[in-house]
Amino acid sequence: MTALENMAAFIAEHHVMTLATADEAGMPHCASVFYAYDEKRNVFVFASGADTGHARQMTARPDVAAAIHLETGTVGKIRGLQLRGTALKTEAETDADLYFSAFPYARVMRPVLWRLEPAWMKLTDNRLGFGKKLVWEA
Repeated sequence: MTALENMAAFIAEHHVMTLATADEAGMPHCASVFYAYDEKRNVFVFASGADTGHARQMTARPDVAAAIHLETGTVGKIRGLQLRGTALKTEAETDADLYFSAFPYARVMRPVLWRLEPAWMKLTDNRLGFGKKLVWEA
């Protein structure tokens, strides 16, 4: 299994990521968002209100970071994904179909959809050996 395939399997097991943005002065901001992942295109689609701090920051500075992790107290089971990429508003039908098939109830909220295209991802998976890291770059 390739690094990206390992990452895709981990991503598919989860649905919330912590998104990190920054304003023009570099002041950081974090937000938890529900995501849908398209393995074929290697993109995350998530929703956010247009007036949120992270949405305003992504509009001004689309470079973002994010993390997804398994919450466990067992060291041998620790797994987590870190990534960097670009997040842009999307109105693409494929993105809407992906997101609303995962979260159909969100459609009534008419959220702004965003597509995060990763440029770099690192998966730490202690099941493969303590501190084992797999890296993927675009």
